[in-house]
Amino acid sequence: MLRTFLPVTLLVAMLLCQTTQAAEKATVKIKVLILDGQNNHNWRSTTPVMKKTLESAGLFTVDVSTSPGGRDLSKWSPQFSKYGVIVSNYNGAPWSEKTQKAFVDYTKGGGGVVIIHAANNSFGSWKEYNEIIGLGGWGGRSEKSGPYVYFKDGKIVRDTSKGRGGSHGAQRPFQVIVRNSDHPVTKGMPAVWLHAKDELYDRLRGPAENMTVLATAYSEPKAGGRGEHEPMIFTVSYGKGRVFHTPMGHADYSMKCAGFQATLCRGAEWAATGKVTQEIPKDFPTANKVSTRK
Repeated sequence: MLRTFLPVTLLVAMLLCQTTQAAEKATVKIKVLILDGQNNHNWRSTTPVMKKTLESAGLFTVDVSTSPGGRDLSKWSPQFSKYGVIVSNYNGAPWSEKTQKAFVDYTKGGGGVVIIHAANNSFGSWKEYNEIIGLGGWGGRSEKSGPYVYFKDGKIVRDTSKGRGGSHGAQRPFQVIVRNSDHPVTKGMPAVWLHAKDELYDRLRGPAENMTVLATAYSEPKAGGRGEHEPMIFTVSYGKGRVFHTPMGHADYSMKCAGFQATLCRGAEWAATGKVTQEIPKDFPTANKVSTRK
C-alpha cells in the first residue's frame, strides 16, 4: 500500500508544480519603459495616455524615465536592459555617449523599441539612431539622410530627390490604409480605418533599411500635404532587435483614438516578442467613423 501511495503522491506533486509554473509563466507581463522629458510636443499629456493604454491591455507593466531639462543629460542613464520594450516619446537634447551606446547595444542585442510621432524628429545626425528608426523628419535631415519613402502604384517608392526631411499639413482625421495584412501587428485590422485628428507627417526620409511598411495615409494637398501615401505604421529590423514605428500620436486627443491605442499595444507586444496575441477590439474605427476613448 505504501509503495503505491508514494509514487502517486510524487506524481500529483509534480503535476501541481508544473501547473503552478505554467500559470506563473502565463501571467508574466512585458516590462515597458517610456522615455520623455523633452519634446516639442506635450509629453506631459501624451505619456500618461500611453501608460494607461498599455497597462489597460493587461500585458504590460510600465515605468517612465523622464530626462532633466537643458542640454546636460550626463546624469540621466535609463536602464534599458531591464525592459522588454523601450517606447520613445522623446525629442530634445542629445543623449550622453554612454546612453547612446547603451541604447544601440540594447536594440542590436534583441531589445524591442517603439517610436512615437516626434521621437522620429530626434537626433538627425546620430547614424545608428536613424538606422534604428528607419525614417525621420526635421532635425537637419536632407537627401544626405536617405530617401523619401512612400507608397505609389501598388509599391514602395524610395525617392532620392533633394529636399528637407519632414513636413505636415493641417491637423485632421485621416484614413489609415493597411498595405500588409499578414504581419502580426496589422493582421485582422480593417483594410481602411479612420484615425482621429492628428498631424499627418510627410516627406519623412532616412536609411529605410530592413524596413517593412504595414500601413499608409494620404497626405491630402487640400490640407497642406504633399499628395503621397505616407508610411503610418512600419517596422524595422536592427541587429536582433525589432522596432515598431508610427508617426501618429501628435497629442493626447490623437492618442485617444481606439485605432491608435490598439496599434500601440500590438506594436509593443510584437517588438518585445515577435508575435501578437491581442484581438482587434470591438470599438476599432471603421473606414468612415472615428472611435475615441476617454
